[in-house]
Amino acid sequence: MPIDELARILDVTPQTIRRDINQLCEANLLRRYHGGAALGSSVENEDYFARKGKFQSEKAHIADMIASSIPDHASLFMSIGTTIEAVAQALTSSHKGLRVITNNIHVASIMSANPDFTVMITSGVVRASDGGITGVATLDFINQFKVDYAILGASGIELDGSLLDFDYREVRVAQAMMANARHRYLAADHSKFGRNALVRMGHISEFHVMFTDSPPPDTLAKLLEEHNVRLLMSEH
Repeated sequence: MPIDELARILDVTPQTIRRDINQLCEANLLRRYHGGAALGSSVENEDYFARKGKFQSEKAHIADMIASSIPDHASLFMSIGTTIEAVAQALTSSHKGLRVITNNIHVASIMSANPDFTVMITSGVVRASDGGITGVATLDFINQFKVDYAILGASGIELDGSLLDFDYREVRVAQAMMANARHRYLAADHSKFGRNALVRMGHISEFHVMFTDSPPPDTLAKLLEEHNVRLLMSEH
């Protein structure tokens, strides 16, 4: 929608609209075009290194919360994503005796630094853009296990509770992890609320706990309550 039209509808100045649009674009919720803005792309994710550099403090707080909820000597699935990599860092420095199965080469590298961990990396095709591993071989590998915890992220969370991602192959891996875990943890910073993406991974009601850094929108908070999904927010 053009900026001038937004300013007229909302009865504010174009400068105010531009400032708000800039903030939303930084959070990857909108994309600028000449004279206006539109919803962020549903088919293409942001560059890995750009994502890794954003919300580092928020991700670290979320990671610390998750680490404090995982006991020593537990078995884990850990998926693709920069927040999951932050969780890997937190667990590596604070835990012992973990058994970790991951399709994220960055997570495997981080956690293998702890000699008390057993780290297994899935078969499959390595995605050059972010070190994620996907494919039929990945699914076959995951389906051999039943673990205590699956720690997963999502690229977007719609207000109806839909969990979204950009790559259907990655989604299938996440779904296999969910199906083979006794406890499912969702890690998502506030920028994921309302974010657009193409592929449906599942529904927020399929998780036992959601870890985030800010209160979710009221509609989403109500869904969490209705489905008995525990909501844990970091204090920062």
